[in-house]
Amino acid sequence: MHIGIIGAGNMGATLAAQLTRLGHQVAIANSRGPQALADVAAQTGATPVPVTQVTRKADVVIVAIPEKSIPELPAGLLSSLPADTVVIDAGNYVPKLRDGHIDAIDAGLPESQWAQAQLRHPVVKAFNTIRPASLASLGKPAGAAGRAVIPVAGDDPAAKAVVLELADQLGFDGLDAGPLAESWRQQPGTPIYTTDLPLDAARQVLADATPEQAASWRG
Repeated sequence: MHIGIIGAGNMGATLAAQLTRLGHQVAIANSRGPQALADVAAQTGATPVPVTQVTRKADVVIVAIPEKSIPELPAGLLSSLPADTVVIDAGNYVPKLRDGHIDAIDAGLPESQWAQAQLRHPVVKAFNTIRPASLASLGKPAGAAGRAVIPVAGDDPAAKAVVLELADQLGFDGLDAGPLAESWRQQPGTPIYTTDLPLDAARQVLADATPEQAASWRG
């Protein structure tokens, strides 16, 4: 597949390296331009491009930037994509250390529903619960004991199926985590966040999560 990654921080670069290793054609962009991505390109095998070109020919676009930076993306960058292009929101809202306060999220709107409204394209929430180091090191073949989970939330079954398949290719059990309205269950502060749980345990903690856990973490 052709995959565009917006964001070349730890998560964006790790996804670029792992997906390139699997044989996908990966383009990567950040706010500073392709000239700033020479090291990332050398380390990952991804092709650095201007952010305005990162979605060209993309079957999948991964947004891996701070929440505060989403509204600063070029106007129409994702809203002009074909309806069947899969857009993954891999970010997390970190108000105190990075993002400042976003009133709608503070009032209880799931982070990815807010991101979807800013991007004006349907999104799937995935890859936000795992640390880059775990993504790079914990992958196991399908069926292996103790395989860690990647929860995937979204409203389009076909888009979720694409992301669940990517998780499997990367060496993780993809877990359908329900609609985007339920994606708060995998936000920071909930029991699945950065815990690298196997399938049965992950399914249980998703069910047991409460909105108060995410709200407490933000506070």
